[in-house]
Formats: sequence, C-alpha cells, structure tokens
Amino acid sequence: MNILVFTTLFPNARQPHHGIFVENRLRHLREMSGYKATVVAPVPWFPSQNQRFGVYADYASVPRHESRHRLDIYHPRYPAIPKVGMIWAPFGLYLSARRVVKQLLKDGHRFDLLDAHFFYPDGVAAALLAREFGLPFCITGRGTDLNLVPDYPIPRRLIRKAAERASGLITVCAALADDLADIGIPRERVTVLRNGVDLDLFNRQEANARALREKLGIGQGPVLASVGHLIERKAHHLVIEALADMGEGHLLIAGKGPEEHNLRSLANRLGVADRVHFLGLIPHEKLSTIYSAADVFVLASSREGWPNVLLESMACGTPVVATNVNGSPEVVQKPEAGRIVDERQGPALAAAIRDILADRPAAAMVRAYAEGFSWDATSRGQMDLFTSILETHCRVY
Repeated sequence: MNILVFTTLFPNARQPHHGIFVENRLRHLREMSGYKATVVAPVPWFPSQNQRFGVYADYASVPRHESRHRLDIYHPRYPAIPKVGMIWAPFGLYLSARRVVKQLLKDGHRFDLLDAHFFYPDGVAAALLAREFGLPFCITGRGTDLNLVPDYPIPRRLIRKAAERASGLITVCAALADDLADIGIPRERVTVLRNGVDLDLFNRQEANARALREKLGIGQGPVLASVGHLIERKAHHLVIEALADMGEGHLLIAGKGPEEHNLRSLANRLGVADRVHFLGLIPHEKLSTIYSAADVFVLASSREGWPNVLLESMACGTPVVATNVNGSPEVVQKPEAGRIVDERQGPALAAAIRDILADRPAAAMVRAYAEGFSWDATSRGQMDLFTSILETHCRVY
C-alpha cells in the first residue's frame, strides 16, 4: 500500500518537535506493515527568515523538500491570513498542496489512500484533494480540532462535511469520538486508535537524572516536572502554584513560548523563583532525563487530545498528576499510573501530588503500566482500517 500523508503537523528541519506524534505513528505503521508513504506537510508562507520574526521566520526557513527516517516530505507554502485565516485556511491548504500532488503523480507516484491528520483545516483540505484526485481518505482527530474548533459555526459545518465524505475516521481517544458524535457523525463510524509510546526511547535514566539534579543544585525535597509549550492552555502557572502550596521541592519546566515572562514573574511573586528551573526547549530524545529526574510529572492543561507526555513520563517510571480533561483520564486509569484531578487549581494539584508521594509506586510498576501502551495495537488497527477502506473503494470503482 502506498499512502499519501497530508498534515500541517509534522516535524521539519527547523521545527523538529512539531507534530512528532504524527511522525511516530507513521514510522511504527511502516515498520509493522511495510507500507510506503510520502508526506505533504504545508507550512505558512512568510517572506523573511530574520529571527526577529520568531516562529514566522522558522516557517520561512523550512526547506521545500527534505527526508526524515527514509520519508520524502514536501512543504508547500500556504497563505496564513490574520483574522480571516481560520475560515480560508482549508482552501489555502488545498491550493498549495494540489500543485505538489499533481507533480508527484506526473512524476510517476501512485497513491492508494490519503491519510490526513487534524480535522481543521487539514481534514477539510484533504477532502478537496481526495475528490480531485479520486482517492479514498481517512482523517484523524487529535485534540483542539474537535474539542474547540467546532465551537465556530463555519468550521463546524466544514468539519461535518469532510467527516461525512471520509472513508475512515480515527480519533486518538474516546472523548474526541464523542465530540464528533456531538456534531452529527455516527459514533459507530469512528475508530479510536490511541497514540502509543516509544518504550525504547523513553526509559529510566538514573545516572543522567542525578547529574541534572546536581547541576541545578537540587538537594532534598520532591521534584516536579512539567513539559510543553509555554502557552496559557498548558497551564504551567498552575503547577507553579502547586509548588508554592506544597512549601517545598523544585519544579523543572521544559519548553519555550510566549508565557515564559509571565511564568517567571509568577514564580517571583509566589516566592519560589529559586525552586523553579526553566530548562528551555529540550530535544524529544532527551526528555527521558527530565522525566527520570522528577518524582511526579504534572500536566495541568485546559484541553488535551491524547497527551503523549503522560505515557512518556510513565515509561520512565515516573507517576503523573493530570487535570480531568478530554483524553487524560483514558491514559491514567490505575493508581500506580498517577492521579486525575477534577479541580484545575494549584492546591488541588498539590493535594494529588502529596497523595502520590505519601505512597509512591515503584518505578518498575509505573513502567510496567506504560508498557501496555506500545504502538503495536495502533498500527494493527490502522492496517485493518486501511485494508477495509481499500476493499470498499475497489468494489465501488
């Protein structure tokens, strides 16, 4: 089978962490199935690579074509127009990608299936591409595309139309399948295929963890960790408040983003600035050291799809505390994995952290729980779904 993967969520030379969960799923699928794949991953157009423009300069620096893990990846540019961009983005994506797809077909490539990730705008654009090129297509819902974007009337209608036309629908957790049902898509049409965790990449790193603690001057007391973009939705501020409520310990924050100044100011106001360590952006393959250095990993987000960071932490033997949003309760189902907190407040997070620390599960027990979430079941589920789609498509045509 030859798959055309279409998504704006995919790593590139300039943004190696961007959409890494999509790349990971594809890599494991190819390893298990032997499928071939080509990736079209559009990025917003921007005229300057000058770094004073921040993330927009990063977009401008992304190569038009690159190879990662034996995958050919194309990055056409699409217009990202402020304010009106949300409505027009699917059509800009479609127009930018169709030129690349037409050229690939002209060069002799043949695709059996279009595999799109993120319902809006990607999935809507994928529906247009699939119609033009006569391909069956599948869309995977991953988070805000289904638990936030459908709050807007026009995107909601476009998402529903794309879902109705799709040959296959996937969500990474049951909560997102319910969100699709809420906009009128029959629940039985949706296949839930959760993300897995790379158990080879994420494992306990005791020596590296001790070295990191020593480097940061961390002595006695519990160590918390929080990983993710420094944006309001990730709610690192609640973890800082939880640290202050505990009255002891340290917090490791891995990530970068526009909220860093506000977070540092909050730590100063709460008198914990000397116990909050901003580590910056950590390469994905080095996060195991951060997870291993922590006694508890904390995710305080206001929205999530299937939060991979929870499984990554558990694979390193570190239990988690997470807010009760979207797919998080589906990840944390047993006491040895961690705690789910209903109230998104610092003191509530602190209480859950204390509860874990009072009877902290052995690292091996936490790791064993994570081992139940390998990528194998997800890849098998994809193979079954894609085979069924092609069989139906062949009967129709």
